[in-house]
Amino acid sequence: MDLSAVEDRLKELEEPAYRAGQIWRWTAQGASGYDAMTDVPLRLRERLDAAVPFTTLSLEHQAEAKDGTVKALFRTHDGRPVEAVLMCYRDGRRSLCLSSQSGCPLTCTFCATGQMRFARNLTTWEILDQALHFRRIDRVDHAVFMGMGEPMMNLENVLGACRRLPDLGITHRRTAISTVGWIPGIEQLAADPMPIRLALSLHAADQALRSELMPVNDRYPVPDVIAACEAYYERKRRKVFIEYVMLAGVNDSHVQAVQLAEVLDRRVFKVNLIPYNPTASPYEGSSPKAIEAFRSELERHGLDATVRLTRGREIDAACGQLAARVEPRPSPELLQP
Repeated sequence: MDLSAVEDRLKELEEPAYRAGQIWRWTAQGASGYDAMTDVPLRLRERLDAAVPFTTLSLEHQAEAKDGTVKALFRTHDGRPVEAVLMCYRDGRRSLCLSSQSGCPLTCTFCATGQMRFARNLTTWEILDQALHFRRIDRVDHAVFMGMGEPMMNLENVLGACRRLPDLGITHRRTAISTVGWIPGIEQLAADPMPIRLALSLHAADQALRSELMPVNDRYPVPDVIAACEAYYERKRRKVFIEYVMLAGVNDSHVQAVQLAEVLDRRVFKVNLIPYNPTASPYEGSSPKAIEAFRSELERHGLDATVRLTRGREIDAACGQLAARVEPRPSPELLQP
């Protein structure tokens, strides 16, 4: 819902200001439309329904995996693809993976979204409408910005959405923003008072290899990004998650585990090893044996390391690798300042 548009319409109709709060409360609690808002006058509901779409996104496709993971493909009003994922866990968590952009201007070679043409940043309301779609199905309590796009390149709208997520049941402490290492965004997040957690998609400690996997490393190299994350920790006193996709024969050797351990302060970082969800890229995922050996080496160096559960693989739903095979790969020139 574009609440700004609702507020504008309410002013035109000379309705009291509290009506916007009523409408938002119903929406955040999972109302299916204006007609469900029984304490709002019927005539006003009809006028709003005719003037302001209840959602900024239209659902094009939805798929559910055997493990309960649900992936939704939406379209914006101008036809841009947007994907979001709901992940349900045995401990009762219902976590959302949200997109901040349609497509992505960064060309990480292992990521399906990186193969798409970048369209544009999403608005605050287009981000919230992803979460609201799943809230209308059931409760939600966690969120991570790890879907399509680089959240730190659209941070104003991402933070705007974060401010309203608690109304849906997702507190700031249960919200995380993942970045490839976009330092201006990390610095801005550190300065923001909301206690939102930071996650860094690192995937290699070696400079040359990381630049091969993630061209953004040429602009923001590993040492500078690590320093920015450490500054975030000093400001927030919240550990930073290191997201590390395990690619067979690429970044999963004993030497690379040692390199990773050497650049990470165990006080500041927690490592999350991610089994690779194959896309159209040339990479294959590391074996369970290789992942376990990598994890053990990190722990031997004193780092807290876990292995992410693989979820929704048969519906291409893994966060960070949302498969959107509808657009060609963007031009590298988009990385230029």
